[in-house]
Amino acid sequence: MPDTTLTSHPSHDAPLGGETDDAAGYYTPGAPIADTKAPGGPIDERWSTRKFEARLVNPANRRKLSVIIVGTGLAGGSAAATLGEAGYVVKSFCYQDSPRRAHSIAAQGGINAAKNYKEDGDSVHRLFYDTVKGGDYRSRESNVYRLAEVSTNIIDQCVAQGVPFAREYGGLLDNRSFGGVQVSRTFYARGQTGQQLLLGAYQALERQVHAGTVETFTRHEMLELIVVDGKARGIIARDMVTGEIETHLADVVVLASGGYGNVFYLSTNAMGCNVTATWRAHRKGAYMANPCYTQIHPTCIPVSGSHQSKLTLMSESLRNDGRIWVPKKQADCTKDPREIPEADRDYYLERIYPSFGNLVPRDIASRAAKTVCDEGRGVGPEVDGVRRGVYLDFADSIARLGRDGIEEKYDNLFDMYARITGENPYETPMRIYPAVHYVMGGLWVDYDLQSSIPGLFVTGEANFSDHGANRLGASALMQGLADGYFVLPHTIRDYLADGPFETIDEQHPAVVEARTQVESRINHFMTVGGTRSVDSYHRELGNIMWEYCGMERTADGLRKAIDLIRSLRDDFHRNVKVLGSADSLNQNLEKAGRVADFFELGELMCIDALNRRESCGGHFRAESATEDGEALRHDDQFAYVAAWEFAGDGEAPVLHKEELVYTAIEMKQRSYK
Repeated sequence: MPDTTLTSHPSHDAPLGGETDDAAGYYTPGAPIADTKAPGGPIDERWSTRKFEARLVNPANRRKLSVIIVGTGLAGGSAAATLGEAGYVVKSFCYQDSPRRAHSIAAQGGINAAKNYKEDGDSVHRLFYDTVKGGDYRSRESNVYRLAEVSTNIIDQCVAQGVPFAREYGGLLDNRSFGGVQVSRTFYARGQTGQQLLLGAYQALERQVHAGTVETFTRHEMLELIVVDGKARGIIARDMVTGEIETHLADVVVLASGGYGNVFYLSTNAMGCNVTATWRAHRKGAYMANPCYTQIHPTCIPVSGSHQSKLTLMSESLRNDGRIWVPKKQADCTKDPREIPEADRDYYLERIYPSFGNLVPRDIASRAAKTVCDEGRGVGPEVDGVRRGVYLDFADSIARLGRDGIEEKYDNLFDMYARITGENPYETPMRIYPAVHYVMGGLWVDYDLQSSIPGLFVTGEANFSDHGANRLGASALMQGLADGYFVLPHTIRDYLADGPFETIDEQHPAVVEARTQVESRINHFMTVGGTRSVDSYHRELGNIMWEYCGMERTADGLRKAIDLIRSLRDDFHRNVKVLGSADSLNQNLEKAGRVADFFELGELMCIDALNRRESCGGHFRAESATEDGEALRHDDQFAYVAAWEFAGDGEAPVLHKEELVYTAIEMKQRSYK
């Protein structure tokens, strides 16, 4: 059971606009929950209060306590390094061949921190405000303030590790702006910030490996969580090279396994990114919070055809110097953009949102791009009869800064675009279009980052806690390193202070049961003997999710999606074909397990979206819009975290609501005009 206080809150099930609950019959209402770990008092004192109140573990006892960390990205790698340095016995797992290949390495644009180096009015409170507003007032106030507060420490830590941040002429660290803000607070290393930050965390991790406090397990995939007497005590993992099923036990488990954007098949995620680690925990009792909150990134290379298996992200930092436009007239959409005069160009973000212009938040920019393309003013090649692309034009910036100035900032990004598209972005405007990128939903955690299963902590993108309905650019790297370096090491010790814990061996019934579940799933996939490939099912699922649970949703569309997913999932389990054997390297088997979990997640995402009959962040419900077509929230009914409990195979999920209360900030309709 979750470590929460059951409280009596006003019901959020009241009809909206005279309509009944759209999701009625798809879920079971559960008891409200609340985060009891967040201290009260002034918001700027809560983190200091919690750190002081958290119990300590003396250095001698730390050597007797063990921690399993799944994932080696910024959240997992930094946590393993920090806990190893503290003296705990740490096991670190990743499915890649090296911790430094975690998907954090793909982040390009930068990392936020409230340093105010530009003296442009930034502060911890402004970063807090921008983040809550950017998340459309659907994130936790206490968590976001802590994130903003800790952000200033992250940069110092990374500089000490040798991360090569960009610097100004005088040698000071440089900053640039990102969408959703009017200050420059984003630290960057050209277009490879994630790679440089991950290498810093990786070096810190390898130092602990050398010291003997951390043991790494590469090419291992977590397939089940071990829960003993209601507490997380280990994982079942598969050696992806030999096929061996392994049992690993510990006193506490940390999931830092990233997000689930690949449920859409086409996304900016690496193809290996999946939901299995967190979904296995969900099935064992960990609540899944706000699963329908996915981020659509506005700056991606458009889809070019049905042959693609993933999409390529172009850093949002490009919006600092690139101007976004489409032709005013449909007849001009096939012309060379250089031949279209200024008078015939629609710089639509600058026109609609003059205060922020091209630096509006990701959800605003994405929805605006979809709107102009739906009007028939998209550019680029037709795919399925529609041109889905807008121009990102650097002509003005090149004229102002010179080509050398743009190359200094973005050369690797421009080179990547040219290699993929065969077009020279220094001469012809880039073409971009929104694509699935990050997810704000994830496992529910309290202020200590502990899930509803005691002893199971969740960090980074795998949890839901900091970004609400939309993440501002450059905040993912900030959260990952904040959780790993500065938050989890303080909060996990309060739980570990109860140690030493009872010794568990591999013959314990709960361990045997978890292992048997894994073996049974693998045997199922290997013996179905159907005719369809795993990838074909994944692509079809992704099409359903994008069409009905993507940028725009309707009640009828979501109900249709649920029916389609259920039917396709049943067919998958009857007719999937997995080649090879289970006792060797088998990527088909790996994919089968991941796609099976995506089916279950996809259904829950649609139910969650159906329940939330409001538009917020990038989640536009056609039934809920302002007179001028902007997203319309309903704070009187949906200002809550939707925490979903798994009720068993074939059973309706249980919805627990955590009321969102703001004491340091006022909820109001967002405006970037």
